[in-house]
Amino acid sequence: QLQVVESGGGLVQPGGSLRLSCGTSGFRVDAYVIGWFRQAPGKEREGVSCISSSGANTYYTDSVKGRFTISRDNAKNTVYLQMNSLKPEDTGVYYCAIDTKYPSPWRLCAGFGDIDYRGQGTQVTVSS
Repeated sequence: QLQVVESGGGLVQPGGSLRLSCGTSGFRVDAYVIGWFRQAPGKEREGVSCISSSGANTYYTDSVKGRFTISRDNAKNTVYLQMNSLKPEDTGVYYCAIDTKYPSPWRLCAGFGDIDYRGQGTQVTVSS
């Protein structure tokens, strides 16, 4: 049974930090591009950050550059999103998605890739 599970969300004050984790079971993901997306109420889904299979290439949406860092540990089948200097506008449900067809992080995050697998998401709330 293939599963994608996110964790690490929560309530944090503006300026705070969280680290999200995306773990998989049932298959290995070291050959695939993986990305973090977020969905806020009343807003369209947004590709936040995506990473190539090796971790050598990454993509960040403009609003998180310099604050978020994506990384992966293929030995653990896990992708991380370190989020620093969080802002209220970062609030939303964050989920990770896997593209098994295309090798481009930009393509997945920009919405041109295929989301073949995804998790249920983890809530991130930034509020004082």
